[in-house]
Amino acid sequence: MDAGVTVVTKPVVNVRITSTITSFEKQSRFNRGISIAELKGKLEMIVGTSASCMDLELFGVSDMFLQKMDDDDALLGSYNVDDDCRIHVCNLGERQMGEFTDVSKVEKFEISDESYEKRTDTARSFLKKHSLGHFNDEEMAKKKAELAARQEEQKAAADAISVDSRCKVQVPGQPTKLGTVMYVGTTDFKPGYWVGVKYDEPLGKNNGTVDGKQYFVCENNYGAFVKPLNVTVGDFPEEDYGLDEM
Repeated sequence: MDAGVTVVTKPVVNVRITSTITSFEKQSRFNRGISIAELKGKLEMIVGTSASCMDLELFGVSDMFLQKMDDDDALLGSYNVDDDCRIHVCNLGERQMGEFTDVSKVEKFEISDESYEKRTDTARSFLKKHSLGHFNDEEMAKKKAELAARQEEQKAAADAISVDSRCKVQVPGQPTKLGTVMYVGTTDFKPGYWVGVKYDEPLGKNNGTVDGKQYFVCENNYGAFVKPLNVTVGDFPEEDYGLDEM
């Protein structure tokens, strides 16, 4: 008598879940004995769409399309689904991928400044009540005085720098650079006083032109603008890199 052969299938299967309305992939376990209708009910909480709006597609481990899972009464185990297969949820409604991540589609709450000023449960009212930030008159006056003093220092330093002078530039966190002063004064790109420098090496950020306005002329990447207090004028000869040596 021939021995019988029994094929045992695991009662649960581990599958990957993707959908047309979200970009993430989720691993889930399901009992092979549930119906496709029951499966759709469980998928509602995963992909965020109604079971009545779902079409399911089954893909193999290598993401090759296998078949549609279109019989709601059929059991999950009746389909050729194995561990690491992928079930893709196609949304038949109006929602598309990105709906939950595109904040431009979110209705925004707006309130007038006058109405906001009257509220007592806002960050502004808290800062006012505790005299914090720019509602601290003493602190703001101190910062304003410090800024004015710093600006006066920068102006005094700028007045002591002449165009065509050799200079050394020392910006915190950067290596010391040598160059020639090409411009001293105010600019359109930022307030305050600035010194335009042509470096001896291509260690700059521009060619003397910023935002379409030319302040001086030099080769690309040789020019830079620095604050006057970072510039020391003196006898700083250009480095001899041995370019004339044989």
